[in-house]
Amino acid sequence: MVAIEIVAKDGQEEAVGRALEPLIEPTMAEPCIKLFLPYRSPTNPKAFFVFELYRSEEGRAAHEKTDHFKAFVDTTLPRVTTRRLVPYVPFAPSR
Repeated sequence: MVAIEIVAKDGQEEAVGRALEPLIEPTMAEPCIKLFLPYRSPTNPKAFFVFELYRSEEGRAAHEKTDHFKAFVDTTLPRVTTRRLVPYVPFAPSR
């Protein structure tokens, strides 16, 4: 699981939001992803949170090689002040 915090630069919040939406469909079509959910803060329109759940670490690595991910990074990173990726791994057995 990966949690990503994104904070847009002043005046770039709508562009960042528009860039996240078209990422959903092609990401969910990837064979190794279980869930891709972008959120936007209801109190800070510049703050976004993306929840990504992969079947494996290899699946996450494969996502970062896709054209849609690369295009998002190329066009969106210049519009943000913060992009913080926080990985999590299960510590209890699945049921």
